[in-house]
Amino acid sequence: MAPSQTNSMMTRRKESIETGHGAVGGSGSLASQGPGGKPCQNSQAVMIFAKAVHLGSSLMSASAAAIAAWVLGQHENGQRYQPLPADLRPADLATAYQVQARLATAWAPHRGPVAGDKIAVTSKAIQELCKMESPCAGRLFADEIKTGPAALSLGDYTRLGLEFELAVRVGQDLAPGHGPWDVDNVRDHVATVAAAFEMVDDRNADYDHLDGLSLVADNSWAAGVVLGPECAEWRDLDLTATPVALTHNGITDQAVTGAAMGNPLASLAWVANLLNAEGGQVKAGEIVITGSTLATRFPAAGDQLEYMVDGVGEVALTITA
Repeated sequence: MAPSQTNSMMTRRKESIETGHGAVGGSGSLASQGPGGKPCQNSQAVMIFAKAVHLGSSLMSASAAAIAAWVLGQHENGQRYQPLPADLRPADLATAYQVQARLATAWAPHRGPVAGDKIAVTSKAIQELCKMESPCAGRLFADEIKTGPAALSLGDYTRLGLEFELAVRVGQDLAPGHGPWDVDNVRDHVATVAAAFEMVDDRNADYDHLDGLSLVADNSWAAGVVLGPECAEWRDLDLTATPVALTHNGITDQAVTGAAMGNPLASLAWVANLLNAEGGQVKAGEIVITGSTLATRFPAAGDQLEYMVDGVGEVALTITA
């Protein structure tokens, strides 16, 4: 991301006194009307608008507002996922992440505040499919971070996909002044790790017509996480090669924790550097999920899954209708 882009971006996680947890636009603003048509506080909207104009934030661009409104409408109306129309396609990744910020504001009343991040599109094959040259990130919401064992209902998703990851809980802020981040210097900022299921909702996407900018603008399909017990005694593990095992209806597949990005800590460092470039940071206490070690599964009602990370723990999941 070029400095000219990042310097114009509003920091992703300003304190509520500055931003009211998000930004607003003009007529049709997502902040003036929440999900399902629920009204938001107009006085707060005015304060946020004035502050954003004062900062000269590119988050206030009409294109970001229009894109976010379109994506939100697709979700609220239960529409099948599709790439953004040509006239709404983000000009660049910076704009796509601005759309994420607007959606986070709109979704907060029923998904909770942002409480972490995911990394997606980590393999070269998927990057080529999405016409991207790097991974991408999405936001995790507090109300969708669950503790296993858990049960998930297919009825709560358009099409539920599951991925199998190592989650890390950050113990210290990954602040811009201490980066750039890499596998070595990010290590001491991790408090605990856990086996995790990531939930994705691809909304029955047509995988022959994916577009990376549209995917990022749709929050990279993030739909939550189920965490196993958090492990603080993980530092002696070789996270490039720690064995993992997924048992799905009694059939087990194996891999290693390094399958996504070579090392889960490399994924964490990538996310931290992305947020620092935006002027934000991964904060102490937040969860980052670091990429799937196995191919995405689309479960059916009645399925039973257990995911184990050797030396860390396991997490169990039941799928209902």
